Amino acid sequence: MAKEFISDYPSMDDLRNKAMRRIPKFAFEYLDGGCNEDVSISRNTSEIRDIQLQPRYLRNNGTTSTKTKVLGMEYDAPFGIAPVGLQGLMWPNSPEILAKSAFKHNIPFILSTVTTMSIERSCELTEGNAWFQLYNPVDDAIRDDIIERANVAGCPVLVLLCDVPTFGYRPRDFRNGLALPPKMTVANILQILGKPTWALNTLKYGQPTFETLKPYTPEGLDLKQLGAFMDKTFSGKLNEEKIKPIRDKWKGKLVLKGVASEQDTQDAIRMGFDGIIVSNHGGRQLDAAQSTINSLAEIVTKYSNQIEIMMDSGLRSGPDIARTMASGAKFTFMGRSFLYGCGALGKKGGDHTISMLKTQFKQVMDQLCCERVEDLPKHLIK
Repeated sequence: MAKEFISDYPSMDDLRNKAMRRIPKFAFEYLDGGCNEDVSISRNTSEIRDIQLQPRYLRNNGTTSTKTKVLGMEYDAPFGIAPVGLQGLMWPNSPEILAKSAFKHNIPFILSTVTTMSIERSCELTEGNAWFQLYNPVDDAIRDDIIERANVAGCPVLVLLCDVPTFGYRPRDFRNGLALPPKMTVANILQILGKPTWALNTLKYGQPTFETLKPYTPEGLDLKQLGAFMDKTFSGKLNEEKIKPIRDKWKGKLVLKGVASEQDTQDAIRMGFDGIIVSNHGGRQLDAAQSTINSLAEIVTKYSNQIEIMMDSGLRSGPDIARTMASGAKFTFMGRSFLYGCGALGKKGGDHTISMLKTQFKQVMDQLCCERVEDLPKHLIK
């Protein structure tokens, strides 16, 4: 067991429950919730857990390795930290905590355009190993400048987001004032007063802001004006015309995140993407969406030899990672899970959550008598 593992919190439910006690309700619900009636968020996890794996006990088994290669890079485990917006709202300084832990444990960290740490800081903390996820700006000059900053900072992978053509309908966020434009209500202020550790850490690290976007944001905007600026500046709709200049400018690996269909996979291959992340935005955009694991199964069958296929949305444990890898994913990502860790354990949350998931995942491989991650599909019960 890794020394960073804290035995009082051996499961994701333990972390989630403690995080819920330490984070103000409005911020926790922003992290924890899906859209509409939360059907998609529940389906994602439940259908991953329908998958069964078969052990092979009587082999001559050697040493188990969890090392994995994706996009030409080797990592110590087949999972990474997905991009999450407004991380610092959910737990103060959480993007720095997670970037440091990801680098220490040799797993990828993806920075969101709309989180609370800059491109430059993320690459400083990871020695140029952070991936960057781009929300496509309406203004070509802003787009080109952000891409150049990511290039100069050393990001090896640029991730384009395609599954936010509109804002998700999230009832909790409307009630809590976290839709655009955002607002701070009396109820929210009272919730903050009831979570002193969160409040003191927010005072220490400052009010969360969109750090990467500071050079493009007019000074002195109130929350309503900031919401209007963000709505005007970014368009979630992607098409070939918008992707081509990005592909031409970006010389590193290019990944399309949010793929949920064979048609979009075909287009991604034709447009020259190096990889895709099968995703439904963690169940936060379309409550009628197919689960990511079922989308993955359809896509892998036809396209696994043509493009590197990864997956996020719904994974909560080492067994979930193993099930997804056995289903044909080349790599996996999780978002909420790591914020639960930070909310529960503060600066120790990143190291603990990664160590816990590594331990859980390796135990599954050992139990299956599977020595290599790439051999997991041989254990899938179809």
